[in-house]
Amino acid sequence: MDKGRLQKISDCIWQIPKSGQMRVPAFIFADSRLLSDMDEKVYTQLTNVSCLPGIVKGAMAMPDAHWGYGFPIGGVAAFDPDQGGVISVGGVGYDISCGVRCHRLDIKRERLLPKLSELIEELFRYIPAGVGSTGKIKLTANKLDDVLIHGAHWAVDKGYGFREELEFIEEGGRVRDADPSKVSSTAKERQKRQIGTLGSGNHYLEIQYVEEVFDKDAASAYGLEEDDVVISIHCGSRALGHQIGTDYLQILGAASKKYDIPIRERELVCAPIKSQEGSDYFKAVGCGINCALANRQVLGHLTRQVVQRIIPEASCQLIYDVSHNTCKVEKHRVNDKMRKLLVHRKGATRAFGPGHKDLPKIYKDVGQPLFIGGTMGTSSYILTGTTSGEELAWSSACHGAGRSMSRRAALKRWKGKGVINGLRAKGIILKAASLRGAAEEAPEAYKDVERVVDATHKSGLAKKVARLKPLAVIKG
Repeated sequence: MDKGRLQKISDCIWQIPKSGQMRVPAFIFADSRLLSDMDEKVYTQLTNVSCLPGIVKGAMAMPDAHWGYGFPIGGVAAFDPDQGGVISVGGVGYDISCGVRCHRLDIKRERLLPKLSELIEELFRYIPAGVGSTGKIKLTANKLDDVLIHGAHWAVDKGYGFREELEFIEEGGRVRDADPSKVSSTAKERQKRQIGTLGSGNHYLEIQYVEEVFDKDAASAYGLEEDDVVISIHCGSRALGHQIGTDYLQILGAASKKYDIPIRERELVCAPIKSQEGSDYFKAVGCGINCALANRQVLGHLTRQVVQRIIPEASCQLIYDVSHNTCKVEKHRVNDKMRKLLVHRKGATRAFGPGHKDLPKIYKDVGQPLFIGGTMGTSSYILTGTTSGEELAWSSACHGAGRSMSRRAALKRWKGKGVINGLRAKGIILKAASLRGAAEEAPEAYKDVERVVDATHKSGLAKKVARLKPLAVIKG
């Protein structure tokens, strides 16, 4: 990206000044090198988003931003319903409520290593992964509606996990604004056997250890010390979320014309939040969020069952579960007044700072944990939300390393077996549902997660708590 068109606010904050039809400026959170390496489409998409009705303060891109559909991946924007604000498919994404759930095992790496191969083999056998993967849970349309309404609460009621875990899930494990009647029968049919499955693409289950702690107070609140073992699970709403996006791309396309909203890119189609079409999509997204939260709750419980069979003394306690493809009504301060805004986060993680009313009691003093996936061969991070992040970007931060290369380009450059062997040489076990998937997710196809996290930390969006190193990975 050409930095000459941007104004530098600080070493990690840049502004695209308001011009033309832009209603607000745009902001990119990145260091100089990350910014230079961003594809030009991020600039174009941010300026397009800044033209949408009812947008507040600015269109924003996180340090891991890259081209997406409509919004850049890593895009954040808030809209005021009382000012004609809109809701957009491109601002949520197709994998609704994709996110990361992290469990601590309360054992040290040395205790795990003799059992590592057995553990990852059993997890790979027990947890369905891959394109179109299906699990043991088979639901009728009516039973699936219960999932879409109750989210992780449904999973706990069915014996997948414990009620006390719900406090450590975003939104307490479910959103209230969910109406299954706004979800197509096609979406429900595709989803009926996908609860409790990992899926494909960049979804993963990863066994990691804490290599370094940066914030001892936050790490202590999260129950972590150096060399502790954790398991992170990254997945979302599977086929249901994708079908909701596909369905409403058409519905909101018609709505954009109906309400005379200029659209600069097809996937930016939108509708006023207070319109029938906008309300329907918001309620369908709520179903997608609840589906994802239920899915990760089931996966977390299946993981715990395997861990405790192989290593009986391990606990597998949930640290937190948070999404990064959502739109939610939240209260934020605008010009010294609290206002209800619809915050879109696409490839961006909610990151509430210390004292926020929605945090678990034991995290009130340190802020919300968020989990930043790196690559299979490098590092991941645990961060914590900040009060400055609220002011900068509606309490939002990055969600991962971010791709630097398309999947198609990765397939041309790497072979699955080569990726597996390369990781083995580093002491990392990779179990992949397909060799194609392994090649697409080659570590070198991603940005430098260290730079992404450092830019997030330095800009004030979130703070570094701990660096995690991979030991074994399951990829769909």
